[in-house]
This record gives sequence, structure tokens and C-alpha cells, in this order.
Amino acid sequence: MLMAALLELHSDSEGFMKRLNGAGIPKVAVRAAASFKAGIKGTRIEVTVGGLEEGDAAAHRHGHSHNAEHEHGRDGHGHKHHHSHEHEHKHGHEHGHEHEHSHEHRHDHCHAYGEGNSSYYHIEELIGGLDVSMAVKKNSIEVYRLLADAESSAHGKAIRQIHFHEVGEMDAIADIVGVCLLMEELSPSIVYASPINVGSGFVKCAHGTLPVPAPATAHLLRGVPTYSSGPNSELCTPTGAALLRHFVKSHGNMPMMSVEKIGCGMGKKDFDALNCIRAFYGELSPTESEGPVEGDVVELSCNLDDMTPEAVAFAQQLLHDEGALDIYTAPVVMKKGRIGTSFTCLCLAADKEKMAALIFKHTSTLGIKEYQCRRYTLARKSVLVETELGSVGLKISSGYGAAKSKPEFEDIAKIAKDKGISLDQAAALIKLGDG
Repeated sequence: MLMAALLELHSDSEGFMKRLNGAGIPKVAVRAAASFKAGIKGTRIEVTVGGLEEGDAAAHRHGHSHNAEHEHGRDGHGHKHHHSHEHEHKHGHEHGHEHEHSHEHRHDHCHAYGEGNSSYYHIEELIGGLDVSMAVKKNSIEVYRLLADAESSAHGKAIRQIHFHEVGEMDAIADIVGVCLLMEELSPSIVYASPINVGSGFVKCAHGTLPVPAPATAHLLRGVPTYSSGPNSELCTPTGAALLRHFVKSHGNMPMMSVEKIGCGMGKKDFDALNCIRAFYGELSPTESEGPVEGDVVELSCNLDDMTPEAVAFAQQLLHDEGALDIYTAPVVMKKGRIGTSFTCLCLAADKEKMAALIFKHTSTLGIKEYQCRRYTLARKSVLVETELGSVGLKISSGYGAAKSKPEFEDIAKIAKDKGISLDQAAALIKLGDG
């Protein structure tokens, strides 16, 4: 459903489908078709492995029919510079996969340990060999790693013991690679999603009858706003939760924005309300009345007294590269007069466990303090300004009655170096050139 919604935002949907089907996922064919529900037109994506969809394959193996419908996706809504996500369901916004389950079948999408066709490492190797960009491979492998970690935690088994059934494995790979490829080609600068409706009831897996959300899904959605409402079905599976976890930076109400495109990804099942994911693509609208853009954030801090400055700087850069909002250090005097460094990482609440694990891994600390806080930010955008000295990037921010602008430091530094002048002189000349 997510792939279908994002595909409707794409300017070259046919070209995308050719690229995805030509990526080299074994036995997989992906097809997009128009779908009508409740009088609304959208797109449905069909993924087949050896000519069978996942539910059809399970029925073929077990010798009986069942109603497990796997709508792989999540509420990722593409936006030109900012994303907002919305699911259309009975009681608000619902995210993930739509599944309707009878009590006469096994839910074949569940992963197992000690059985199955492929290990996580085999899948990692398979994705690495696909005919897609390095960025798509990296994102796809990271999403699958989230899945493997969740399954490992849920079953209490090492990742090397987690195996995936062939059809469910290939179906999920097609979903993950397809979404990662769309995200690369749509190239949003940020993704927002509404809270996730996990559904209700029970799902039958290889391990027995389990409550919704499934254990791996619940693990992946820790720290993410969730609720349970609507149909007695599983509305978010591990694959959908892993994609959300990887791409979405903030969950909440749809921010004020100027929408350019809307995509509608249809599910296979029919519920009382329209079963689809809507994707909105556009620009945030900076206004004085607009509330905080990022929402809840967390400060993680620790004190270090046995690391070199180079090692601290390495940890700072790594956390920044992994999505931290800000990282800063300050000198402190610790017990017994030892000189140390106060290390603080600001991150989204949904990322706090990931960031805490990175701090433990890349610093010498034995403990981390957590502070919950609310961050208010101005709406920001970048524009290219033509000056007498050439093109200069200008960062513009506004909101809450304030308006600010600042030239990109790298552009000013390049002009200063090329002209043999100081940074202040270059900045002054830029202002004159801008009028």
C-alpha cells in the first residue's frame, strides 16, 4: 500500500516499475493496477513470487484456502521537502499492512527460527547484488536489519538463527526495495507520519496464535505513537513497522503544508471505511501560528574523562550521520578534580534507543541520562541567490513572528579563498551583491 501511494507521486511510474522489476529479485514480479474503493480511484501493487502472491502460496503449501491478505507498506507520504503521512481508516490514521485473518490458517508472513529458506545474511547478500544504487541497497539492508533485530528480540534467538520463508522473504524484499527506490527517486528532505493504528485481535503464525501487534511489530514500534482501533485485523506488520522506523522522523498531526501531489495506495481487503494509505507531497507552509515542527525530543547526556578529543569528535560525527538533531560537548571538572567532557545528544524521541546504543558503543561511558523536552523550531528552507560574486546558498527561516536568513558558510568560505579576502569581507560583499 505504501509503495502504491508513493508510486502515485512519481512522475515516471512506468519507468519505476521497469527499474524495480529489472532489479534482479529472484522469481519476483511487481505489477501496479488501478483500484477503486468507495468510489475513490487509487493504485494497488501486486507482488508475486513464482506467479503466486504470498497468501496464495501459503494456501498452495498447506493444501487449504485462507484469507491472509498482505498489504505491504506503511504511512510514508512523500513531500518535496517535507513529508506528512495519513492512512484512511475507520477511526483516523492507520499505518502499515492491512491483514484480514481467518482462524483456519497460518500467517505465512511471520518469520521463524530454526526453519525456513534463508538467513538474514543470505538476504543481505542478495540485496547487495541487486541492480539498484548503493543508497537503495544501504537503506534496504538497514530496514531488513531492523526486521532481523526485532525477530531476534521477539524470539530470544540470535540473528543467525532467524530464517525467512521463501515467499514471505521475497515478497518483503520487493516491498522494502521498492519503497527505498521510490524514496530515493522522490528525494524528500523529511518524512512525517501520523500515529500508527496497529489493529486488534489475533494472528496465527508458525509459533502459534499471537496477539496484535505481533511481538516483532511491537518491538519495532517502541517509542512511536500507536493506538488500536477499527477492524479486527493486523494493520501493521513487522515489514511496515521497519520501514516506518527507518524513514519517519516525526509522528503526529499533519503539519501545515502546501500540498502538490496526493497518492492513494489501496489495500486488498474491504473494511467499513476506505482501506487505503494517502501520501501527501509538498512544502511546509511557514506561518506565525504554526506550532513546533519536530515535536517531542530527548536529550541524552553523559560525562567522559578517559577519551581523547579525537575519539569524542569521531563519536559526535557518527551520531550526527545517524540522524541526531544536534550533538555538543562542554568541558567539566569531575570528581577528584579530573578534567572531563560533558557529551550531549539531542534526538527525536523515536530515535532515543538507537542513539543511546551508539553512545554506549562509541564512547567510554557506563551510564546515560535522559531528559524529555519539547523543541520549537522555525520553518526552514534553502534558496540559491545570484550575487556579483556568483551563486550563494541562502538559508531562510521564519515563524512565531521572526524571520531570519544566513548564507551558507561553505559558499562564503569559497569566495573568501578565491578572492583572497577575509570571511567578513566576503559576507559584506555578498550583502551588497544581494542588494
